[in-house]
Amino acid sequence: MITNIAEFSVPEKIVLAAEQLEKQGETPFSAEALIVAAWQKFPRTFGLKGYTDQYPDSNKVLSSIMGEKGLARRGWLVKMGQKLYNLTREGRQVVRRILQQEEAPEPVAETVRFPRDLEKFLLALLDSTAVHKFEENRKHELTFADACRCWSITENMKGEALDTRLTQFEDTLGELDKLVVQADAALSNGRAVTAGDLRVLGNIHRYMEDRFGRHLNLLRSRSAKR
Repeated sequence: MITNIAEFSVPEKIVLAAEQLEKQGETPFSAEALIVAAWQKFPRTFGLKGYTDQYPDSNKVLSSIMGEKGLARRGWLVKMGQKLYNLTREGRQVVRRILQQEEAPEPVAETVRFPRDLEKFLLALLDSTAVHKFEENRKHELTFADACRCWSITENMKGEALDTRLTQFEDTLGELDKLVVQADAALSNGRAVTAGDLRVLGNIHRYMEDRFGRHLNLLRSRSAKR
């Protein structure tokens, strides 16, 4: 039971609001939803000056999420997409500590190392033009050629081979995701990979399948006529 709300820091109050959103089924949650949830839970902290009970002060929340000392950099939140976030394991440990639901934090799991073939797949994916355009909020510039390079397919691939390749792509993402359930992974180039990163890659894959569905179906139909 919470008994010392006044003693909580601003970041702690934000992760409590984030945990409440997840309990309500909002996973991932938007920055806007977190702003409102934090204000509703702690209006005196996150209310707009002079209008505390009427409007939230979005800057108070956003400034605590982003930046060098923000919750994402601390590892309490993970970015899932543009203005979309999830609590990390570390964030949930903070919540448990605040709520006094456990006497000590869970031990930090060792860093995962991917098998060589999976790491090679992931490094190529992270370096693809499709992923770069998403990270830079330029998905409107995405082309089918970008998607083909990301999936490692060609526009001459036959229907059965095409579907097999796309299925293999999904299965490989699934294998990677299973490996980071308990701990984050470290790549040979020093980059850390979280479950949130892999979910974003999965979202990119599904977005491209939907956006370029007509192109994919055209390839399938052409091979079926041969």
